[in-house]
Parts: sequence; structure tokens; C-alpha cells
Amino acid sequence: MSTSQPDASQPSDARASEDRATPDDRLHARNGTDVSPEDLVLAAGRDVTPGNLEWARRKLADEGPAALDKLLP
Repeated sequence: MSTSQPDASQPSDARASEDRATPDDRLHARNGTDVSPEDLVLAAGRDVTPGNLEWARRKLADEGPAALDKLLP
């Protein structure tokens, strides 16, 4: 099967929605909940260690929940 041909097993409206990019206002890094130091460490791609948790606590104290937004696309 050629990748240039749409998959006939999917409805045409499903194929059309896959061809469009998600608008920026629909993309979210957080769901409005509090950001924990563990969340920040994991989003940074680091291991959860006492040192990394302390780094995350300081970063959250300085930047607030926006610290997570800066790490995620």
C-alpha cells in the first residue's frame, strides 16, 4: 500500500482531521492542576533524585507553574 493514498478503512472525515495540524490554542502543557517537583524533574528528562527534586523545588519557587510550561512544547 502506498503512503500517498488515504487508508480506505477509515471514514473520509477521520482522514481529513489527521491531515490538519492542531491549532496552538488547543495545545496544553498542563491541565490546570498544581505542578509538583516530581512533574518538573520528569519533564526535564531527569531522574527523580533528592538533588533533582531540590532543583525543581527552587525552580518552582522562582518561576511557579510556568517552569513546567517552559520545558514542554
